[in-house]
Amino acid sequence: MDIDTPVTAAILAAGLGTRMKSRRAKVLHEAGGKPLIAHVIGAVEPLAPAERIFVVVGHQAAAVQEAVGARGVEFVLQENPQGTGHALMVAREAMEKLSGLLLIVYGDCPLISPATLGRLVEQQRRSTAAGTLISATMDDPTGYGRVLRDADGNVLGIVEQKAATPEQLAVREVNMGIYCYRAELFWKYLSEIRPDNPAREYYLTDVVEVLRRAGHSIQAMTIPDAREALGINNRVELAEADRILRDRKTRQLMLDGVTIERPETVTIDPDVSIGIDTVVEPFAQLLGATTIGENCRIGACSIVRDSHLAEGAAVLPFSMVTNSRLERGAQAGPFARLRTENHLAEGARAGSFVELKKAQLGRKTKAPHLAYLGDCEIGAEVNVGAGTITCNYDGERKHVTRIADGVFVGSNSTLVAPLGIGAGAYVGAGSVITADVPPEALALGRARQVVKEGWAKKRREKTGAGS
Repeated sequence: MDIDTPVTAAILAAGLGTRMKSRRAKVLHEAGGKPLIAHVIGAVEPLAPAERIFVVVGHQAAAVQEAVGARGVEFVLQENPQGTGHALMVAREAMEKLSGLLLIVYGDCPLISPATLGRLVEQQRRSTAAGTLISATMDDPTGYGRVLRDADGNVLGIVEQKAATPEQLAVREVNMGIYCYRAELFWKYLSEIRPDNPAREYYLTDVVEVLRRAGHSIQAMTIPDAREALGINNRVELAEADRILRDRKTRQLMLDGVTIERPETVTIDPDVSIGIDTVVEPFAQLLGATTIGENCRIGACSIVRDSHLAEGAAVLPFSMVTNSRLERGAQAGPFARLRTENHLAEGARAGSFVELKKAQLGRKTKAPHLAYLGDCEIGAEVNVGAGTITCNYDGERKHVTRIADGVFVGSNSTLVAPLGIGAGAYVGAGSVITADVPPEALALGRARQVVKEGWAKKRREKTGAGS
């Protein structure tokens, strides 16, 4: 076939997944930070445009469509599923008009790589066979359909475990359930498969025998590691797939110039990007659409989700950063919590036990410890003392605190929003500030200290305390 022969993909994702023992559709369970079905779509996308990728859905179809609908793929509903062959029968009307090659993949195979599917497609393009399937040799093939070949290496058929003879059971090459067919031949003969089995279902594997009877050859492409094409059937296999996917991610990052200490303890989602010479300490989690620049440091046991760190930024141990942005040299932690929509400008610092929410910290501004800063806009080179809080909620609405450049906020200050503090102003320690402070002013919001000499001694004498 021509090297430019177009590919249409069918992803089978309608199954109940009863062995998962879950109320969620199996393909919605996550491994490596994404739903299983999202991994499979990602593996297919380099081979077929979105309008030629069809996901056959059934159980919890709406939830599956919501999870991956943004990818632009097409969906086909398989009501009353009657087997894998039936899934393609249902999809026939939508797909049959698309010529070229037909790639068939299961939606619960998150480990299959674009490279492997690409090799499958290229082998079929170069072949005169009606189709090519992926096989693998397993030390223990129990439960898998055996691939039977003739003397020339062509596939004679696939025999399921229950129907195999003792000689066939000795075969260790198994069918992995991923196929690439010449589309016109597949659709021509699909209707000839029959539900002649105890389950009364239409099996996709029967297409191989039907095509052979019609005089067409089938080839197999053997992959070196069977795990790559294995489907997920239970939580144990789900955990193993998650481990493999995350190992792939950390290994690639290390090869690309990132230092990951104790990589077996680190969790990094597939869409995370990290620049060279960044150090990721043990037990860190980097999740979602996080991007990290060069020469950053992610401290032990920290969690960073959907955030951006510019060059030289640091998240120190035991900190949580969500949907926030740290510019060059900015720092959070240790034990900091950046809840959402925070922006730390160059060199800014939110230190130990500081919590931020919708806070903007200007260049070189620092809140070194023990503060809550919510719904605030803070200028450059501001010092926020320990124990300072912005009172941003009046019981009905949130209000903003605005602090201009060069302000010094003393420890244990309470800033009651809406509030503005002018450039260069001072707020005395322990103050409750409820009104705007002009630039270069000193604001004090506390009672004058009173000292009564000898009062404690007289009290003890009166009450007899300490006698």
